Amino acid sequence: MKKQITYILLALTLLLNLNAQADEASSSNSSPNMLVYIQPVEYTNPIKLLHFYRDYWFYQGPVLEQLALPKLTQLYGAVSLCESNQSANALVWLQPRMFYNSQVQLFYSEVTANVYTGVGKLVGTYVGESKQHGFLDIKPDYWIEKSYALAIDEMIAKMQADSALQTLINTPQANGTNAAPCSMVTLLPTPRIRAMSF
Repeated sequence: MKKQITYILLALTLLLNLNAQADEASSSNSSPNMLVYIQPVEYTNPIKLLHFYRDYWFYQGPVLEQLALPKLTQLYGAVSLCESNQSANALVWLQPRMFYNSQVQLFYSEVTANVYTGVGKLVGTYVGESKQHGFLDIKPDYWIEKSYALAIDEMIAKMQADSALQTLINTPQANGTNAAPCSMVTLLPTPRIRAMSF
């Protein structure tokens, strides 16, 4: 009797492991609804915020990625950072901008989302802006993140208000025919060339 129970438990364990592996395989094969692209220059070239006594350099890409991806995932489900072979219903090109006015101690931030369809058509441009009072010489990372978070919230609110965008993201594509591959990012028209930080 003990052997039979042991065999049954072993069979159940194997069955559960096989189901878990099948679930992992199906989730890894599912394509995201939205891909987020942030230019590599945002990760390699820091920008400088000016202050009376000292300047502060930081990379915008990691801050933007850390703040935007969880918020977009919460609203749109399957959201992923752009990688070469991935494809999705919509491709979102995020562009951050930051300026600090040391005289009035204000962080001015702007996050622009240019959303494209699978065939490279621009669906819309959504701009979120914020003004955040803060100090560059006391915990600058905290104030930068807070300012960008407010701008991202405004940008996402504008995206949610656009019914055409909601339809594009939430409508499943047959066989991925209209899915936007990340490799096409370099072919998309550049919305705006930025030479300076702001």
